[in-house]
Amino acid sequence: MPFLDHVLQPPSYGWKDEQGKLVRPSNRQIFKEFFSRLNIFKDRKNWLPFFSWLKVLCLAPFFFIFVFNYLSWWTFLAAFVYSMIVMGTHGTIWHHRYCTHGAYTFRNKFWRFFTQNLTVNVIPEEIYVISHHVHHSKSDEPGDPYNAQAGFLYCFLADVNHQPIAKDLSESDYGRVKKLMCHTGVTANTYAQYQKWGSYVNPLNAILSWGLNWAFWYTVFYLIGGNALACSLFGAAAFWAVGVRTFNYEGHAKGEDKQREGTDFSMNDNSINQLWPGFVAGEWHNNHHLYPKSARSGFKPHQVDMAWYYIKMMNVLGAVTSYKDSKKDFYERYHLPYLLQKKEKAAFAAGKTPVEVILPVKVILPISKAGLS
Repeated sequence: MPFLDHVLQPPSYGWKDEQGKLVRPSNRQIFKEFFSRLNIFKDRKNWLPFFSWLKVLCLAPFFFIFVFNYLSWWTFLAAFVYSMIVMGTHGTIWHHRYCTHGAYTFRNKFWRFFTQNLTVNVIPEEIYVISHHVHHSKSDEPGDPYNAQAGFLYCFLADVNHQPIAKDLSESDYGRVKKLMCHTGVTANTYAQYQKWGSYVNPLNAILSWGLNWAFWYTVFYLIGGNALACSLFGAAAFWAVGVRTFNYEGHAKGEDKQREGTDFSMNDNSINQLWPGFVAGEWHNNHHLYPKSARSGFKPHQVDMAWYYIKMMNVLGAVTSYKDSKKDFYERYHLPYLLQKKEKAAFAAGKTPVEVILPVKVILPISKAGLS
C-alpha cells in the first residue's frame, strides 16, 4: 500500500465504502469521532489533537475580554488586520509554502525560527504538514482528509478526525514521516517515543514552545498597547484559529464544480481562486494546486500575494537563500495560450481566421492537464 494511503489515522467510518466511493458520514458520526479522538483519558495518543483545540479554548477568553472590555475602533482595526492579514499570511508563509512544500530555503536556523514564531502559536506543524501532502495526492477523492464533497463539518473538524498521523506506523514508515518534517525544525520523537505518544512531536517540546511563544507575544503586545492591545490581538488569533478551519471547504468550492475558464487552470480537482483569501493571505488556491511547490501563487497582476512579498523581502535581505517561482511557467503554459485561444475563437466567430490555423483546441487541452498532480 502506498505510504500516503495509510500515513493518516483513518476515521472509524472509513475513507471509502466497498465500491470505492467517498464515505459521507452524518453529523452525528462526525461529532462522535471528534469527541472520541479528543479523549486523552481513553488514549494518551490523542494528546496532539486535544492540544490543538486546547489552544483554541485558551484563546477564547481573550476574544470575549476584547469584545466586552476593550472593543473600540482602533482595537477592532488592530484585531482585523492581525487575524485576517498577519495570521493568515503567516499560515501561508510558514505552514503551507515552507513546512509542507519546501518552496524556499532559509540561510540558517535563526531565520527559520524567526519566521516560525512571527505570530501567536496556534496550529501544530505536524497536523498540518503530513495531512496536506495527502490532500495534494488525493484532492477531492476518497482519502482526502478535508474533502469538501463530504460537507462542512467533515472539513471543519478534520484536524481531529482526519489529519493526525496513524498510530501504528512501521519504523520505516515513521522514518518517512520524519523526512517530511525534518526541515521544519520541530524536534522529532524517536520511534519508541512515537509508539508511546502516537506523534512526531514530543508533548513536552510542544508545550514548552507554546508557552514561550505566548509569553513573548503577550509581553510585546502589552508593552506596545497594554492589556487592551494584548487581549485584542490574542482574541484575533482565536477568531483566526476557528476561521482557518473553514478554508478548505470554501477553497474547494464546497464540493461543487465552480471553476471559471481563464481563472482556474488546475482542473484535476475542485480548487478555485478566491479574491478574499488571495488578497489577505496570498492563498490563490487553484494556482497553488497547479504549482504546489512555488513560493508565489499570485501570478496575475491583480493577484496580491503578501506571503510572496515576505519571502522575496527575506531573499533580498539574505535570510532566504533560494525559492521556486512558477509565474513565468504559468504564463507560458496556461495563461498566454488561453488568451491566444480566446482571441482566435473570437476571430473565428467573426468569420475571420479559423481557430485551428493558429492554435488548435487539441493543443490547449493537454497543456491544461499537464503537471497538475
